[in-house]
Amino acid sequence: MRIGIHLPQYGRVASAEAITAAARRAEALGFADVWVSDHIVHPAEQSYPSPFLFDPIVALTWAAAATDRIGLGTSVLVLPSHVPLELANQLASLDDLSGGRVTVAGGVGWSEREFDALGHGFADRGARTDEIIDMLRVVWSQDPATFEGEHISFRDIRVLPQPAHRIPIWIGGSSAPAYRRAVERGDGYQFVGIKPPDAPPIVERLRRERPGDDFTISLRTGWDPQGMEPDEIRAEARAFADAGIQHVVAAPWQKDLDAWLRSMELLAGLVVDA
Repeated sequence: MRIGIHLPQYGRVASAEAITAAARRAEALGFADVWVSDHIVHPAEQSYPSPFLFDPIVALTWAAAATDRIGLGTSVLVLPSHVPLELANQLASLDDLSGGRVTVAGGVGWSEREFDALGHGFADRGARTDEIIDMLRVVWSQDPATFEGEHISFRDIRVLPQPAHRIPIWIGGSSAPAYRRAVERGDGYQFVGIKPPDAPPIVERLRRERPGDDFTISLRTGWDPQGMEPDEIRAEARAFADAGIQHVVAAPWQKDLDAWLRSMELLAGLVVDA
C-alpha cells in the first residue's frame, strides 16, 4: 500500500516555507506523493474547512519546484467550481513542468453557497463534472481538440502544453453517483474519512466492475501519531490493505510547522517503512 501525505496548505500552519519544507521532507522520508485540498471561496458561516487555503494548483506547483520525484495530487479538486478549459491548461502545465507527476482526485463539491458565490450552478454539478472529465481526456490527448456536450462545447481548440503523461483521474466521494462516475469514467476512486469496517463492501462493489490493476482504490484519512495511538494507526493500515485499498493519503492535524514535520516523521516510521 502506497502512502501519501497532505501538505500544510491550510490553516495556521500554512505558508510558503511550510509547503516547501513538508514537500522536501515527504520526498526524503519515502512518501509516495503529496496532496492538497480545494475550495476557492469560503462562506463565512461554514466552520469547515479552514478559510485560509492556498490555491491547490499554485501550492502543488510550489511543492513541485522544491522536489524532484514525489507525486503531486489533489484531494479532492472540486471540478465543477473551476472554468473547464482553464483547469485543463493549469493541470497539463503542472504535469509538464513537474515531469509527469500529477494525479487528480476530483469530486462534485458540497457547498451550495460556494457555488453561488462563484456563479456556477449547484443542481447540475454532477452532470457538469462528467463532462469536465470527458473534456479533460479529449484536450489532453488531441490537438486540436473538439468537444460537443450539453455544458461544454468547442471546436478546433488547442490546449498546450499537453501533459507529460496520462494524468490519472480518481473520483472522490461517498454517494452512488460517485461510485458510478468512478467506474464509468475514472482511473480510481478515493474514499474520504471512512473507518476499516466500512471499506470492504465498497471495495468489493468497485472491484466487481473495475477489477484491473489500472483502477486504484485510495483513501484520505486523518492519521496523526501525535493525536492517535501508533497501534491504532498500524491496525487501520493493515485492515485497509486487507480490504483492498492500495493507497492512503494521511492528513496531520498539527497547527505549527515543527509539529507537522514531526507527525510526518513518526507516520513514516509506522506505515511508510512497514
